[in-house]
Amino acid sequence: MNAAHSLLADTAPCGAGSELLPHYMLDLRQMLESYLTADQVRAVERSFAVGERAHRGQMRKSGEPYITHPVAVARILAEMHLDAETLQAGILHDTIEDCPGITKESLRAEFGDNVADLVDGVTKLDKVQFATREAATAESFRKMLLAMARDLRVMLIKLADRLHNMRTLEAQSGPSQRRIARETLEVYAPIAQRLGMNKLKSELQELSFKALYPHRHSVIGARIKAMIGNRREIMSKIEAALSARLKEDGLHARVVGRVKSPYSIYRKMLGDHKTFAEVMDVYGLRIIVSKVSQCYQALGTAHAMYKPLDNRFKDYIAIPKANGYQSLHTVLFGPSGAPIEVQIRTDDMDVVAERGVAAHWIYKTESTPANNAQMRAREWLQGLLDSQRQAGSSIEFLEAVKVDLFPDEVYLFTPKGRILALPRNASAIDFAYAVHTNVGDHAVAARVDRQLKPLRTRLVSGQTVEIVTAPSASPQPQWLEFVVSSKARTAIRHYLKQLQHEDAISLGHRMLSRALADIGGALDAIPEEQLHRFLEENRLRRLEELLSDIALGARMPALVARQLWASEGQSAAAPRDTVVRISGAERGVMTFAHCCHPIPGDPIVGFLSAGKGLVVHQTTCPNVVEMRKQPDRIVRVDWEPEVQGDFRTQLKIEVANRPGVLATVAAAIADANSNIENVEYLERDSLSASLLFTIEVRHREHLNDVMRRIRRSDVVQTVQRQSG
Repeated sequence: MNAAHSLLADTAPCGAGSELLPHYMLDLRQMLESYLTADQVRAVERSFAVGERAHRGQMRKSGEPYITHPVAVARILAEMHLDAETLQAGILHDTIEDCPGITKESLRAEFGDNVADLVDGVTKLDKVQFATREAATAESFRKMLLAMARDLRVMLIKLADRLHNMRTLEAQSGPSQRRIARETLEVYAPIAQRLGMNKLKSELQELSFKALYPHRHSVIGARIKAMIGNRREIMSKIEAALSARLKEDGLHARVVGRVKSPYSIYRKMLGDHKTFAEVMDVYGLRIIVSKVSQCYQALGTAHAMYKPLDNRFKDYIAIPKANGYQSLHTVLFGPSGAPIEVQIRTDDMDVVAERGVAAHWIYKTESTPANNAQMRAREWLQGLLDSQRQAGSSIEFLEAVKVDLFPDEVYLFTPKGRILALPRNASAIDFAYAVHTNVGDHAVAARVDRQLKPLRTRLVSGQTVEIVTAPSASPQPQWLEFVVSSKARTAIRHYLKQLQHEDAISLGHRMLSRALADIGGALDAIPEEQLHRFLEENRLRRLEELLSDIALGARMPALVARQLWASEGQSAAAPRDTVVRISGAERGVMTFAHCCHPIPGDPIVGFLSAGKGLVVHQTTCPNVVEMRKQPDRIVRVDWEPEVQGDFRTQLKIEVANRPGVLATVAAAIADANSNIENVEYLERDSLSASLLFTIEVRHREHLNDVMRRIRRSDVVQTVQRQSG
């Protein structure tokens, strides 16, 4: 306990004898006494004593003593009625980073493991910067989400810290204000929303908007005040009439008027492409009752008094939002002619809507119950952990998480009635992965409201979706073009990378074996201990890594072959001319050059390019001349007798410029069982046009058939293959 004594040494007792306590802690103490025990209040005040001493002499840019900031953070946490450990960590959250002599170990000795771990977690978050989206930032973001997943209170402290910094942003320079406001708007406010903390989220958004666009904020704020001033009497009458009618119907309800914030109005103007005058529903009402059944009774009363607007009713009680939010939403056509947005919810729902995961807070462990928002937050965080394990890089992980931080959800049903929330524009394949990764991996089609649909089908709220699977099915690269959920995108990429790795090993094995055969050697003839020594010298953990490097162009197969065979003590034979044969299954690690578009049947040559692996060109491609200046990277390749898959090529077609010509040519290509990937006009005048079609064919014979069918059309003048 020596560390504990050193932290409290020379510290004034927490009471009337402390000059700072009445000024900084009296209001906080009153808040704490309303819901914490006396021992817990004393524990928080002990934290203040350590924090005040540690920060003594430090000042904020505003000129105030630094200790005012952590105490303000603790006040924000106390407003949420968070536990004593969170409040202690809030007061101490800057001590490890900013105060010499304060370590995680000394905090652990004085305040216990939980407080020390929370302070350490927030300290790491304080080093996170969101000014860019580059790799370093993305890695910091990954660490932040992992810290949040281990203990959600870390993020609650960080959000409170950010909120107080935003409230005191004026002390910063102009560029710093804009940078902090932008990262708050882009990252911290969405996280608060995802955790259901709408009150905190709204204040973060409003303060950020004011810092980024002060003139817009001022103008919209003034317009809102003017509009409310003109309608205040009407709105007061509506509130009173609605309250009286609810009471007549036997409902004890609170009716609360609310005015939308400048930022929410600004978002609506941008999203709906409307002027301020066109955004009518700036005023809203909230009806709060005691039971769920009374929510629907209150809805009936409201609709009986004022006509509801079509398609503006949403039931978030039966189908809660992904962050646990529950409420009934409707829009009424008021007597003034302006729409009035109405929210109806219970007292408990109101608390959760405002505080989210912080509502009714008793620190939750895996074995203790949690409210709806806390359960959903835990599920979301678990999903993030799964995604980060599969993500190939921090930037990829960040891209995936951004999808979930800006949700605009659709709600869908499984055949058994389970409700799944997915981002807007989600496809059937997104739904499949939301059900289970194995379902997504083997999906072949979907039944949407009992009708068979392709996997790329966009889904809308209320649909019942059933996924059709097949054991032989597997994820396809084109799925990445239409999935929108992070879980689906991460799972598909993970599968394709595994497949690419297996393809790379196979191709690398063939290339190394050919290179060894060229000098009279063989991979099987190299002793295992000699192979292990070579791998260690080259910092490779397994033979598979070496083979993958060869396939991806990171190592030259001929050089590796000579080194391996020479280390075996064998003299290299005169090189033989061996060929790597292409079957078409190596797409993950082999590229077919876009400059000449080789297809099966063309004479070809391979070039090892670092990062791209083996790039295949036609031997007649103009770029091959330059490549032959690096003979060690040239690989002799040829086609297998049976090649699988479709290959891209281009046709330049001269046609008569008349209506329907494009459809005529496209129909001829389709009749030849070829797929059109792209078409563009190269030249065009009143008599003729030059078109460039990018199509897929199986081999040269197939291409010849496509060209013959095109030539038969009376609108076609010439057809030429574009190659190099």
